[in-house]
This record gives sequence, structure tokens and C-alpha cells, in this order.
Amino acid sequence: MTDVINVTGLVKRFGDKTVVDHVTMRVAEGEIVGFLGPNGSGKTTTIRIMCGLLTPDEGEGEVLGYNLRTESLSIKREVGYMTQKFSFYEDLTIAENLEFVARLYQLRPLADFVGRTLEDLGLTSRRNQLAGTLSGGWKQRLALAACIMHKPKLLLLDEPTAGVDPKARREFWDEIHRLARGGLTVLVSTHYMDEAERCHRISYISYGRMLASGTVAEVVRNAGLTTFVIEGPRLDLVTQALEGRPGVEQVAPFGATLHVVGSDARLLDRSLQDIRAMPDVTVQPGETSLEDVFIQFMAKSKDNMA
Repeated sequence: MTDVINVTGLVKRFGDKTVVDHVTMRVAEGEIVGFLGPNGSGKTTTIRIMCGLLTPDEGEGEVLGYNLRTESLSIKREVGYMTQKFSFYEDLTIAENLEFVARLYQLRPLADFVGRTLEDLGLTSRRNQLAGTLSGGWKQRLALAACIMHKPKLLLLDEPTAGVDPKARREFWDEIHRLARGGLTVLVSTHYMDEAERCHRISYISYGRMLASGTVAEVVRNAGLTTFVIEGPRLDLVTQALEGRPGVEQVAPFGATLHVVGSDARLLDRSLQDIRAMPDVTVQPGETSLEDVFIQFMAKSKDNMA
């Protein structure tokens, strides 16, 4: 498949701080790639470089076949960028906001583009509602409508579902997959593990550095973690007993169970021997989750802004 994003060694500094540190990424046409990482890890800055809003200090590459450094204007015309913060006029209606965006892109006939976009995103019945009165889910839908009205080839979404309810999140992701089936390529940053698992591939960045990339199964497998699940009474006491033991790198309650994670399987197993001997307590091998990997990456990373 054709690469829509193909960048190598991207670096972006602000003063003496390196926010993006030699990031390399490839995204193929029609892919949905999840962009994961803690707050302040460089996701937003990387996305802004991809859509031509920022020029990298180092590195090269192409987005949609255009040179990242010399053809940023061409990139902007063919990219849809949805920011973290709702960025439309709250004292205008949905339709008026879309008309404003259509004029920016010089879309003609304007009424046809606006009408079709309203219909495609289920906004027609609310076309005259002020944007400022919309709930989080409807604001998100308006923002997505404005991003795709000019028929972009690449959609860059920066934490698009923050603050919306589960139903709106699911409907949003159903729409994203529908668009991808039509050939649209999507790069989306998110903190939600269930959303990351709906992506074709994920890339994990931590404090400016790309740490992992691949399918969810590949990233989990390559992390090399072992997980055990503990069930029984007084798990709070078990948690206290396990903290600081050799090989125990994570201890986290999940409902009525305890998940214990470590990167040295033999050492971890040895530290659980006396727990197994406790009355009414069971220790079973468990499945390492993407969240376990996320926490592990964060624990081992150094804050580049510290």
C-alpha cells in the first residue's frame, strides 16, 4: 500500500527543550493508527508537524507525497485536523460554522457541500442550533464534519473523544472506520486503551521518543511482560505484601482481583510463592493488557521537560 505518512528522524525543539526527539513513522493509505503516550510526550507537536503547521528542526519526510519542509501549504489543503479543544464559533449555528469552513476552502457550490456534510454526519435536524449549546458529543460531531467537508485524504485527530460519553465515543469510532473503508487515512492520538485497540496499528511515544509501533498484539508481545491474577480475601494486605518485592513491577486492583506484572517471569513467580500458600488465595497466569504495557513504558521513561 502507498505510504500517506513517511517521516524519518523528526526533531522539534522549543528553546533548550527537545519535544520531538528523532521520531520516525510510516502510515499506509486507509490505515487507522493510534498515537499513544502520556501528557506532554510530544503527540500534539508531532501531529502539527505532520499537517504542516510546524517545521521540524531536523528530519525529513513526506505527507501525502508532499515534502514536509517545502510543500506544507499543499499538505494543509489535503489534511483534516481536529484539535483537542473545540475550536469553532459558539455564537454561530452548526450550519453557519460549516459555511465559514467551506468558504475558507473555497468550496463551490457552498450550499451543496454544507448540506451534504450535515446529512452525512446526522446534523441536519440541528443545523440551526448554536454551537455553544451543544453537548460534548455533538460538538465532537460538528468538529469532525468540518474536518472532512473538503474531502481530505488524511485525518489527524488529537484526542478527539476526551470528555464525551461512551455512546458518543462508539458512534465516533464507527464513523472513523466507515471513512477508512472509503480510503481515508487516520492518525489519532488517544489515552483510551479500548480506542487504541480499535486501531489497525498503534505507535507509542514517550517524552519525545518513539518506543514501540505495531499491532496491539505485537506491541504487547514485544513488551515482554508477565502477568498473574490473584483472587481471594483481603487483597489490600496482599498488595502491601507484594510492594517492593523482586520482580514485582506493577500491582493493580481490577474489580475483585489483583493484577501483578513484571518483566522477569522467573523472579516474579518466585516472589509469589508465599502468596500461593495463603488460605483461600489463588494465583493464576493472566493475559497482559495494553494498559499494563502503557504503564510500564511510562515508568521507564524520563520526562524530557523536567
